[in-house]
Amino acid sequence: ELQQKVEETEVLKMELQMLETERVRLSLVEEKLMDVLQLLQQLRDLNISKRALGKILLSTLESCPDPQPGKAQLFEVLDTLQQELAACELLHKQPMEQAQSPQSLSNPLVISC
Repeated sequence: ELQQKVEETEVLKMELQMLETERVRLSLVEEKLMDVLQLLQQLRDLNISKRALGKILLSTLESCPDPQPGKAQLFEVLDTLQQELAACELLHKQPMEQAQSPQSLSNPLVISC
């Protein structure tokens, strides 16, 4: 009976460790998703076109290999999407109202991501 209790305790410890690992993984996914959503919100506020966003998304999906879909790939896609969105030039330009150099006003219609 004592041996059975010890085995049950070991099983419970392993399950607890697996749950903790999954909790950490989900926390990382949640943080990355929040980063992506914040970048999308910023781009929406800057009136980026749907076409430009579509190109970013397609570029992200093309750059992520898909050997085995699953949890690891989900995080990789989110991470790559976050990097692609963060690299969007539109986020790094000054708003036109604050721009003081004539160079930044040369072609306000060009949006490059």
